[in-house]
Amino acid sequence: MHGYRLVPETATQSGILLTWPHVHSAWANSLDSVAAVYLEIARAVVAHEKLLVVCYDQNHDAEVRQACARAGVPLDSIRFFLAQTNDTWIRDYGPLAVSDGSGLRLLDFAFDGWGKKYPAGLDNEVTRRLESAGVFGADCRRFRLVLEGGSIDTDGEGSLLTTSNCLITNSRNPGYDKPAFARLFAEEMGIQRVLWLDHGELEGDDTDAHIDMLARFCSPLTIAYTQCTDQSDSHYAGLKAMEKQLGTFTTLEGRPYRLLPLPLPAPVHSASGERLPASYANFLIINGAVLVPIYDDPADGIALDRLAGAFAGRRIIPINCLPLIQQYGSLHCATMQLPAGVP
Repeated sequence: MHGYRLVPETATQSGILLTWPHVHSAWANSLDSVAAVYLEIARAVVAHEKLLVVCYDQNHDAEVRQACARAGVPLDSIRFFLAQTNDTWIRDYGPLAVSDGSGLRLLDFAFDGWGKKYPAGLDNEVTRRLESAGVFGADCRRFRLVLEGGSIDTDGEGSLLTTSNCLITNSRNPGYDKPAFARLFAEEMGIQRVLWLDHGELEGDDTDAHIDMLARFCSPLTIAYTQCTDQSDSHYAGLKAMEKQLGTFTTLEGRPYRLLPLPLPAPVHSASGERLPASYANFLIINGAVLVPIYDDPADGIALDRLAGAFAGRRIIPINCLPLIQQYGSLHCATMQLPAGVP
């Protein structure tokens, strides 16, 4: 795949993929509250670009159309597709896009429910079904290797951020080590070097430390990251070590990164008392805007202000994601961008 490079989220997009919550998913007992979040995401996205919504079946499709219409979300900006799914976290089973400057190719990696933690057979087929139906209008390359979209982040210029806690796990790809992943990323995504974070993980994050909860490229020179300043917090040691490691990273030209700390929200717990993974790093970049998860927390405003400074020219749109984190993910986890060139 000489000449192809992983397309960064900051690149111009044709649309956003969503799998809408349904009664056959873990959202069955909280559909109203989580659907309200999805309607807010949909409203924000269609103000800037198109939306592709995956619905479970025809009845679900009709329900979602009605809900969007009632909420004032224009249906002419949405394309609907039917596919049964186990869950809604399309970030991790949707396609990754690479470009050679003149054309796109989509990469469909295997998805096994974050190391076989949850059923994932239906989710693993979604990209293939979309591609077979001609939705993407681009060649799609399939892999047996397990790789989740939320586990990697790129600056679009040859650098990739990821975590060793997630990728180097026997539950996903036994025997696959850092050099093997580096070769894969170089061959398939044009990655010149991998920045491995070896520290930092949020309680309640059952992905084994996805990068999109911890550290993200805002530009080739700026990395936003989750910071913990409370020494009594259980995250303090791990996130402090992550912060220190980020400080050792440099660009391909040897320049230190501008590091943008995002506050850690106050602990949010489930009804059973489990701490949930609230993170401002789980933002979504779209055309002309950045959707930022908020949690009814005093730190919301700080995170919004800091990200506004990193994304000059893009509108900052807060989305209350308290219902989303009840199932251990947030805004970025629920979405997948499709770059310009995908119909």
